[in-house]
Amino acid sequence: MPRENRKRGKKHKKQAEEPEQPYHSQAPPPAQETGQPSWILSSSKQTEEINPEAPYGYIDADVKAYFRTVDVQIREWQESRGYHDRDQEEEGGDVDPNEERRLFFVAALTEMQGKEKQMATDPDCSVILERMLYSMDDFVRRVFVDSLVGSYETLVKHRFASHVCQTLFSVARDTVSRETKGILPSMPNSPDKGELRTLTQLILDVSEELLPTFPSLIMDPFASHVMRSLLLLLSPTLSSSSSSSEDNPSGVRSKKSAAWKAKQGPMKSVFSNDIEKGKGKFIPLKSAPSEFTKMARRLVQVLRGQLGENEVRAMAASKVAGPGLQVLLEVEADQDMANEPGSLMDRVMVGLITSCQNDPSSTPEASDYLGTLLRDPSSSHILEIITSRCPPSAFDKLWAIYFKGALQRLAVHPVANFVLAKALDRMSECQLLEVCDELTNTWHKLISTSRTGVLRAAIDRAAVLQALGQEIIEATYLAFNLESAEDRLLLVPCVLTLLPLQDYKTALASGPPNHQDEQQQNYHRGRPLPPSQSPLTPKIQGSVLLQSFLRLPEPHNQPVLDSIHSMPIDDRIKIAHDSSASRVYDVLLDSPTVPLKAKRQFVMDFMGHYHLLVDDRIGSRVGDRCWAFADTYLKEKIARSLIPHDQTLAASFYGKFFARNLNLYLLQRRPEEWRNAQSEKKKTQVKEETQIKIKEGTPKDEPKKRKRKPENEIDELFDAVLGRKIKKAALAAIPVSEEKEGEKEEEEDKSLKAVLGAIRSAPKGEEKHRKKRKKV
Repeated sequence: MPRENRKRGKKHKKQAEEPEQPYHSQAPPPAQETGQPSWILSSSKQTEEINPEAPYGYIDADVKAYFRTVDVQIREWQESRGYHDRDQEEEGGDVDPNEERRLFFVAALTEMQGKEKQMATDPDCSVILERMLYSMDDFVRRVFVDSLVGSYETLVKHRFASHVCQTLFSVARDTVSRETKGILPSMPNSPDKGELRTLTQLILDVSEELLPTFPSLIMDPFASHVMRSLLLLLSPTLSSSSSSSEDNPSGVRSKKSAAWKAKQGPMKSVFSNDIEKGKGKFIPLKSAPSEFTKMARRLVQVLRGQLGENEVRAMAASKVAGPGLQVLLEVEADQDMANEPGSLMDRVMVGLITSCQNDPSSTPEASDYLGTLLRDPSSSHILEIITSRCPPSAFDKLWAIYFKGALQRLAVHPVANFVLAKALDRMSECQLLEVCDELTNTWHKLISTSRTGVLRAAIDRAAVLQALGQEIIEATYLAFNLESAEDRLLLVPCVLTLLPLQDYKTALASGPPNHQDEQQQNYHRGRPLPPSQSPLTPKIQGSVLLQSFLRLPEPHNQPVLDSIHSMPIDDRIKIAHDSSASRVYDVLLDSPTVPLKAKRQFVMDFMGHYHLLVDDRIGSRVGDRCWAFADTYLKEKIARSLIPHDQTLAASFYGKFFARNLNLYLLQRRPEEWRNAQSEKKKTQVKEETQIKIKEGTPKDEPKKRKRKPENEIDELFDAVLGRKIKKAALAAIPVSEEKEGEKEEEEDKSLKAVLGAIRSAPKGEEKHRKKRKKV
């Protein structure tokens, strides 16, 4: 495959070339006003037509080769994670491991000066620039952003430079956050250079530069994702930023783009101090400056003014402009602009907001456009935003027109069920009761099609409203065909495997699957199972359902607790050893709605089997959670039950870590001291958790200096009785009267006698050590 086809981004489709004609058959071009024929173009125009992918020229080959070595070195430092640096700090003392990296980085920045635009548009150097942006300090970032001012309209529409701009807006959050708090870097005084603007002001200037062409940029295939990053930077409180991560800081990268960036290795700061302080990771900007809020509002107003209603609705159906419209709708809702007639949300909802304001009692007719959005894989995300952020009056009408009466079809639809689940998150108690009644005969279809989002959303909403718990329990029983009281004890295994009762019993009776003829047997929902999966394997969706169930109020989460208590201990240990199913135990121990008696019973049920529970990577974590929950009395019972299995724990790769918390040696020999130690540890743990909650977000205190260790026990004993030499010298410098000199000598004689007595009663080891010192 040619190398050009493997570059990221999409290339514009070439226009169909016209068939060549003989020169004599072509009509002569018309003359221009300058007197030259139109086919004679200036050199600048020829350059633009010949090099559309390099608007600022190509970078020199030697410079590109140098930056390839820079990329290799930075990638090696980023993958090292700073462990080697901390070892050097401990061994070298005052040696700064970052000094070499700073010199290397300064050399690379010096070489880059004046070539920023050429590197940003280069297919190879653009990735290197992205990698370097994470290690730039605040001053260097300001210089870099300032060097590109005036060219952002061209850069954001470029195939490679657009990704550099997106990364730049993502890492700018840290610098803007520090500038908002008044933390500014020191700048070198240079008389031949002007004043450097702050990054906050530079972002505002860049937004001003892109403001006139913003509507066209939001629909450009290369500039659209950059505009989304800019909007999230200007409005950091958007709900879209909750999906941010270190690999996808702005939460706007597509799956393809995020996968491509993941292949480039970890991108973070190469300086170990930044890694230890958390600066290498994505830090969300909690509050934006007021100027950012005003600029985000202006961007929405510009789009409103330049686009009509049909053009805004066309954006919702576009795969390029649709994600940008989602962010714009959230910005509009955050700015309290969505409830205005003619807003972007009102246009997408086909005037539903205007209708609510003009005549609240009227019910408009259903629109085919919104019905299409409800079932379209791409546009349904916009309807999810509208459902969760539209005004309450508009939501009530939206629910009555498009959802009510059609829940049986929407709940099992592969796309519409996500929108319905989003709508359940803001329902009233009366509306939720309507959902339970309308879906009475449909709950079992949700399980057979593995579309559990609606059931999970209904359980979560009932937990928030603290109502309709019994209706939710009955809906769950109907979904899994659990009729009798005996069948309902199998609630946890049925929900974990997402199998109705009859299917679960059939799978349980058939035993483990036969992998030799897998393509012809072990079919589940019409599809052959993977080689490593069986019908009885716990599913993530089932685990999430049980976690939501345990958050219901106390009387209504009892079916899950009874089901867990009725399971054999071997099955409970299997759940604890599964990565997804073990999360149910975590919620059981953490949920405030689960009674304390049930939590204690759960911990005691593993008594006598803890050595089997912790002999696993996931099970050891569950054992630690149980140990952290237990009080001192319960910890002693757990520890004494494990004394016969002390050797088993020591030989286990994972169990030995759990055994360190037990300290069985101390329990067997000094039980009272062991109890006191556990009580103090529990108090310290509670105190630390409280302090973390109080001081969350505040800078950490400086590390305390370690006390100097005495050379030996004899010196420590002399210091304790006679005091330090410094103190003695200080006392000697003070003039003392002759009358008190005798008293002072008597006190010193008593101190010497006490020291000699202590030395005589010292152990033999210390006496040998004292004799050895005399020889030396």
